[in-house]
Amino acid sequence: MAREIGLGNKTNTVLQSAFFSIANIIPPEDAITYMKKMAYKSFAKKGDDIVNMNYAAIDKGAGEVIKVDVPASWADCEGKLPEHKAEGDNKFLVDFVNKVQIPVNAQRGDKIPVSTFVDMNIVDGTFPQGSAAYEKRGIAVDVPEWIPENCIECNQCAFVCPHAVIRPVIMTAEEAAAAPASVKTKDAMQLPGMKYTMAVSTLDCTGCGVCANICPAGAKDKSKSALVMKPIETQMDQQPVFDYAVSKVSDKPEVHEKFKETTVKGSQFKQPLLEFSGACAGCGETPYAKIVTQLFGDRMYIANATGCSSIWAGSEPSTPYTTNKEGKGPAWANSLFEDNAEFGYGMFLAQDTLRKRVQKKLQAVREDAHDDAKALIDEYFATENDGKANAAATKKLVSALEKCPAKDGLVGEILAAKNYLSKKSQWIFGGDGWAYDIGYGGLDHVLASGKNVNVLVFDTEVYSNTGGQASKATNMGAVAQFAAGGKDVKKKDLAGIAMSYGYVYVAQISMGADKNQCLKAIAEAEAYDGPSLIIAYAPCINHGIKGGLTIAQQVEKEAVEAGYWHLFRFNPALADEGKNPFALDSKAPTGDYKAFMMREVRYNSLMRANPERATMLFDKAVKNAAAKYKHLVELQNMYGDEFKND
Repeated sequence: MAREIGLGNKTNTVLQSAFFSIANIIPPEDAITYMKKMAYKSFAKKGDDIVNMNYAAIDKGAGEVIKVDVPASWADCEGKLPEHKAEGDNKFLVDFVNKVQIPVNAQRGDKIPVSTFVDMNIVDGTFPQGSAAYEKRGIAVDVPEWIPENCIECNQCAFVCPHAVIRPVIMTAEEAAAAPASVKTKDAMQLPGMKYTMAVSTLDCTGCGVCANICPAGAKDKSKSALVMKPIETQMDQQPVFDYAVSKVSDKPEVHEKFKETTVKGSQFKQPLLEFSGACAGCGETPYAKIVTQLFGDRMYIANATGCSSIWAGSEPSTPYTTNKEGKGPAWANSLFEDNAEFGYGMFLAQDTLRKRVQKKLQAVREDAHDDAKALIDEYFATENDGKANAAATKKLVSALEKCPAKDGLVGEILAAKNYLSKKSQWIFGGDGWAYDIGYGGLDHVLASGKNVNVLVFDTEVYSNTGGQASKATNMGAVAQFAAGGKDVKKKDLAGIAMSYGYVYVAQISMGADKNQCLKAIAEAEAYDGPSLIIAYAPCINHGIKGGLTIAQQVEKEAVEAGYWHLFRFNPALADEGKNPFALDSKAPTGDYKAFMMREVRYNSLMRANPERATMLFDKAVKNAAAKYKHLVELQNMYGDEFKND
């Protein structure tokens, strides 16, 4: 009924009206009147279409109630809910899910004895990774169905999926034959003898539809799309396929060799180490965090500011950050809102100190080592600043040390601290409320330190988690809490401030606008031997986007086309090579800036409430955007002239 009206899965208004039509708490006609008054009050700022849809929902709910006779015997029925027990090879994780997570999710957390936490050694608040995979909430109304014959194997759907529920899988003929009968495959392109499938975790999907909307096969003709949203009950046979794919199908080095991880297609053959988070359906933040874990997750630390990104990533007891088959994954922690940069900086200093300490012992061991061992130690030190190469060198070195007959003394001490040998990737995550406002002082301090930390800012241009308050990232003219009449000053230029240091890597990205630029910026930032700052445009439910977050990637694209957001990279390492360090990656705007603004409630609500003020602020915003792009062009030319003369 809600779908027919145009409300999608929003059934609450229909059900509320049905309730009042039969409850006889107040006269049903009065209830309808009150509900319509409230619907107008609540949704008038979103436009007449939304108001009228809610009016229709109220009328239908009241007028189409069907009586269902319940057998009298049901009153005396006895029974209990079926018990669910998690299973798996990771005993610690499975015990946690069964003893803590399941009771808490069932609202029985107060029944868990203290001894459970003591026995599991989690009294310090340390929880295992990967527990979100055991929830299988089944909350979607519609989920994607994969159409193999239409698929071009671009992997874009997996790239943009906010919850990592859709994944490309390459199988051998034997693996495909052993898969559940409901599996659908096609011959893998450029991999003779291999099979390709797109596995969907039906029970983890939120039904946002971002994957189906991004599919290029259906860009001109939706009937040719490789993904079609279908009712969840029609796709339940795909859950066993997904479970088989992630647990039984082997990782294949030849696939990673053929399709590099720094390409859109290749990156999605890497396991996402952020999966099934608690983010909104269609979230604009999680796709960025997910791709970072696919590139560096097996060796990364994350300090997370309080906000949306800490809520979808660490709401007790579920943890969406997970580990690979070797047990490696992101080490994640959340301190406070205001000290996150310092917290991440402390993580880096601690790990760096421990690493240098064990490296000194390794150098001492080298003096008396035989030639083969010296070669492994030399390889380790030759790659110490290259995360990927050093991980491989460390693995070989540790393997050799573990075979050493004498494990006392320095060798034993090195092995006891082996987890600190390889180069780690330190990340600091947070939203614009943290980075632009409350935590800015700490962020500035950490960037100025010159240390090798990576900062990723999810820029929703508003305090998202606390309900939509204005931040210094909020753009001129936007309506938000504490800016009810539209923000009257322009957005803070955080990227420009960071670039002024000259030794901070800075990038602005927008995934839907340019996926390759997004990947390139993330890879360059991590590789840069110094502080880096990536600011990612993230559409949010607070924006009130016409069409919803299902078109989040399209909004990201249109933001750049309209000149609302710009793509660029500032890489100081290039300056050291005598090259222009600044690259303006987005073209001159061709879209309509005001038209882009007017598709979002945060802007169009001001036009309805105060057209004169809205026109004044929007005109200023257009001029600001034009001046900003002109400044970026001049910046690129200035650096170009400087290094041309050198």
